[in-house]
Amino acid sequence: MSDRTITSWTIEEIESLIQAFKKSTLSRERWTHQAHLIVALWYLDRYSKIEAIDRIRQGIWHYNSAIGIETTPTSGYHETITRFWIEIVARYLHEQSLNDRTRGAIADLANKLISKYATPHIIFEYYSRDRLISLTARHSWVEPDLKALFHSNDRRIE
Repeated sequence: MSDRTITSWTIEEIESLIQAFKKSTLSRERWTHQAHLIVALWYLDRYSKIEAIDRIRQGIWHYNSAIGIETTPTSGYHETITRFWIEIVARYLHEQSLNDRTRGAIADLANKLISKYATPHIIFEYYSRDRLISLTARHSWVEPDLKALFHSNDRRIE
């Protein structure tokens, strides 16, 4: 199943994705932008933000290693991209909890998240290409240079 053809994720599809990610049996074709967002959502919904970041990071490193993706200056794990999307998903979850105290099921949250952040190119509203592709950004968190991720009246969700 390719998420390019999925218009609405079910809880079964999400659980299957998470299990395949955890076991590193997810095909490279299924490790898409949508899959990344759903993995982040799943972990952030279950763990503190700090623990979710660690679990996601470790999961990606393990997954990449298992399927032979090396981290090089131009490919593989990228800390700033990973953390950017975790921040976006954490903010989304926070907004959802403020807007709907009962919060929807994970599949509803995932489908709303995917529709809101369907394109990975949103990151370039925040980062210049040079800053994002730098080795520093690949190896450690780098703040955006085009647009603040948080406004002065926003609170970082920890």
